[in-house]
Amino acid sequence: MSTEEKSLNFLEQIIEEDLKNGLPQSKLRFRFPPEPNGYLHVGHASAICLNFGLGIDYQSPVNLRFDDTNPAKEEQEYVDAIKKDIEWLGYKWDKECYASDYFQQLYDWAVEFIKKGKAYVDSQSSEEMAKQKGTPTQVGTDSPYRNRTIEENLDLLERMKNGEFPNGTHILRAKIDMSHNNMLMRDPIMYRILHSHHHRTGNDWCIYPMYDWAHGESDYLEQISHSFCTLEFLPHRELYDWFLDQVYDETKVRPKQREFARRNLSHTVVSKRKLLQLVEENHVTGWDDPRMSTISGMRRRGYPPMAIRNFAKTIGIAKRTNLIDVSLLEFCVREELNKTTPRVMAVLNPVKLVITNYPEGQEEWLEAENNPEEEVMTYRKVPFSKELYIEREDFQEEANKKFFRLTLGTEVRLKNAYIIKGESVVKDADGNITEIHCTYDTDSRSGSGTEASQRKVKGTIHWVSTTHAIEAEVRIYDRLFSNESPDGNKEIDFKEFINPNSLEVITGYVEPSLLSAKNLDQFQFQRLGYFCVDKDSSAEKLVFNKTVGLRDTWAKVESKE
Repeated sequence: MSTEEKSLNFLEQIIEEDLKNGLPQSKLRFRFPPEPNGYLHVGHASAICLNFGLGIDYQSPVNLRFDDTNPAKEEQEYVDAIKKDIEWLGYKWDKECYASDYFQQLYDWAVEFIKKGKAYVDSQSSEEMAKQKGTPTQVGTDSPYRNRTIEENLDLLERMKNGEFPNGTHILRAKIDMSHNNMLMRDPIMYRILHSHHHRTGNDWCIYPMYDWAHGESDYLEQISHSFCTLEFLPHRELYDWFLDQVYDETKVRPKQREFARRNLSHTVVSKRKLLQLVEENHVTGWDDPRMSTISGMRRRGYPPMAIRNFAKTIGIAKRTNLIDVSLLEFCVREELNKTTPRVMAVLNPVKLVITNYPEGQEEWLEAENNPEEEVMTYRKVPFSKELYIEREDFQEEANKKFFRLTLGTEVRLKNAYIIKGESVVKDADGNITEIHCTYDTDSRSGSGTEASQRKVKGTIHWVSTTHAIEAEVRIYDRLFSNESPDGNKEIDFKEFINPNSLEVITGYVEPSLLSAKNLDQFQFQRLGYFCVDKDSSAEKLVFNKTVGLRDTWAKVESKE
């Protein structure tokens, strides 16, 4: 990559500077290091696109490393889901690594720390430790166990490893400086006792390394050249470097940690703890609920992977945290789906339309284009008959001149079919319209053949034949949170902003070509929006999720409010 090829973000500038200063291109290696304690969300998607994107741009390897240092919260289910998400986004990792791969090496280094007087076993309670650590404006005080002998520390650490002590009895701390202005440097914890089954190492270990200790050393063992993380890790960089100083061999690549800002998404939460809360308290149906900000939720809703990659590219990388409107993500989804999805007909709020002069019992199979964006146009056949369903909103008994759909005495074209004219209505006892009666112009058939009519009318509406229509469950999604920043007010529980109308389930009718549709197949329901087949769909019942509308209507709603 050269600066002349494109405008570089500040992380790319760091890489370019390192290359100019002698780092061989062949030594570049990046990583994506998720903790397997939940499903990945849209924020992780940006980090995935960043690290794997750098790998593509620099033709350098990218490791997938699971920072699995807390078995109490980690599960194989999460590991599998994370791998599936990354693959679905279209990326491939060079090596699949785990912090647990390095447990023995990390322990051996910890032993060396003790021998060099750089670590000790502390036996204080967590409350005592909190008091002696001090505050940002007050220096800490040394632990009463800080000057234990090397022999006593080595003995205690080995016994901790062997499982002789209960949780919370002892910890291993690095010996740095209890008066340091960075509180993370005040003798940070390296190991804690945790009698918990690990999803990879089973019950082999009774002590587990803390994230700060394991992360940088894992980067070093994998020879990661650049360790990019979000801004909350900026205060940790000093500790990251201190740990590396103790083990670094100058003949090897020294990882460089640098930080970038989170890009928060409006009307969502991206804390894994809060997402788990939504799942466990049944506010949603699971991690992959289409209202969730998880990658699996976006996939189930019908978001194409390239749209998420384009979104990450559009918002870019910055040094300052800001809130991105979710409508930008939806724009990227809409733009991608417009290019790729077949157009089909579905009616979601049906009213029956009877063409009184159409022959009884007759049916036609009319030609309909699949996607006008295709380079080579393809077509399918749709059935047409005397009785159809149309959208109730597409008819008014009386309408003003700006209403270009069906009214009594006016004409409109049925998509891919004929021009019809409204003649009369049938109503029930409450005055609700149950049928619309119309006539059709037998010479007005649309299409691409010689029989196609060139006659023009102002309005075109979609329809499905009642005798051929397939009943379907359609799930219409809205924002999960009514507030654009549900995490914004720390005094209010984020769940107070859950939108009670975030899901509407309706029964609609779709054209019979959709009978062969499979899970995650995506379509544009003409004039209604983009939809995809849900995993709950079966041969007995089709189920569709609304992915996104044809245009951004949410912004207009918010402006009115």
